[in-house]
Amino acid sequence: MNISDALTKLRTKETSAVDLVSSYLEKIKSSDLNAFISVTEQAALKRAKQMDDSGDFSAPLAGIPIAVKDIICTKAVKTTAGSKILEDFIPPYSATVWEKLEAAGAIMLGKTNCDEFAMGSSTENSAFSITKNPHNKECVPGGSSGGSAAAVAGGESLAAIGTDTGGSIRQPANFCGCVGLKVTYGRVSRYGVVSYASSFDTIGPMTNTVEDAAQMLHVMAGQDDRDSTTPDQPVLKYVEGLQSDISGKKVGMPKEFFETDGIDPAVKQATESAAKMLEKRGAKIVDVSVPLTEYAVPTYYLLVKAEASTNMARYDGIRFGSHAEGKDLTDMYQKTRGKFFGDEVKRAIMMGTFTLSSGYVDAYYKKAAAVRAKFKQDYDKAFEEVDVMVAPVAPTQAYKIGEKADDPLQMYLGDIFTVSINLAGIPSLALPTGKTNGLPVGVQIMGKQFDEGTILNFGWHLEQEAKYTS
Repeated sequence: MNISDALTKLRTKETSAVDLVSSYLEKIKSSDLNAFISVTEQAALKRAKQMDDSGDFSAPLAGIPIAVKDIICTKAVKTTAGSKILEDFIPPYSATVWEKLEAAGAIMLGKTNCDEFAMGSSTENSAFSITKNPHNKECVPGGSSGGSAAAVAGGESLAAIGTDTGGSIRQPANFCGCVGLKVTYGRVSRYGVVSYASSFDTIGPMTNTVEDAAQMLHVMAGQDDRDSTTPDQPVLKYVEGLQSDISGKKVGMPKEFFETDGIDPAVKQATESAAKMLEKRGAKIVDVSVPLTEYAVPTYYLLVKAEASTNMARYDGIRFGSHAEGKDLTDMYQKTRGKFFGDEVKRAIMMGTFTLSSGYVDAYYKKAAAVRAKFKQDYDKAFEEVDVMVAPVAPTQAYKIGEKADDPLQMYLGDIFTVSINLAGIPSLALPTGKTNGLPVGVQIMGKQFDEGTILNFGWHLEQEAKYTS
């Protein structure tokens, strides 16, 4: 079922909001995917009954069950960011993105599992559980929004919200076989979202179809006075432009993505097949170049770990989070962070602090920042020639749980196809096109800044051709 189907059934009284919500709650209860950290059953059923009693389902997402990544603040509902240090944190306010979705009638089923503070690519870094891939429970769902992807692909929620700092929506969507939209930086307000790297973080929808993503984005997007990085850009009715003709439009294939060592033949084949499907719809396929692609991973990780180390400073056991007793302030800080932070967060703090330290900030951080500006220039130049670009989301399909857990470098290298998009600040849509070896495989469609409408348009056409089914 997609959002439009559900809305039709609710508006024609073919089903009730209580029945719809209950069906997903039952699926969650019987599941062993570990997609959720907490389930808001009573609140969800209460809100559904209120809607049924009112009989008003005119709102854009009225009665639609949605899962929320547990890094997004939700008033009176625990928000842990996948970390023990926030295990008991209950926010006194909601993030702007959830305020908008709730105002549009969405019903929250619960908070989904994620890598601690969104630092990870497999959801193995959560302090609470390891989420499993719905297609093969021995495999990871991707990360850091692995819980949201597994919930949607596993039929435990009609849609979900995730965050994408370096691929954390697109990669799990790709591994689990659902649609994930990484928006332009600033397209959706970050207010109330627990920060990983503030100049990279974005929030977007994870859904069963491109149309669902378009419907959710229309509600989620827009300027917010509480987030100065949200510009005054018009919010379109993205669904209306989905079926626009793409005949004669140009699709770029960034050659560096296909020359990368370690790319799985199945992934490469899926991307080439997707290009042919778009060509069948009238698009023209051309080669383009993003020369700095090989530097994406080191540039990205130097910058995000620096920002992460700064953001983590607030979790000291006094201002935010649980605390451990110590003989003095310094001892308390050390014991609190040693006890409640996981390995990846500690690694980020150490890497970031080193990068920003005296004598190294010029050699590392400032150089990485300069390269980041070059990435934007590379993408701007490529988009002078094409309307969108199509590329793999990750070098491989979903891998086995534990396969890369002890090798952070291999985990980081798996982000090579996603992080450059975050460096450039542009939007990208991940969607499945088929299955190989029992696991989903798909592509991402990249576009110009604030041109989500175009990538959704191309995504809809690709979706019609691919006819992917889980």
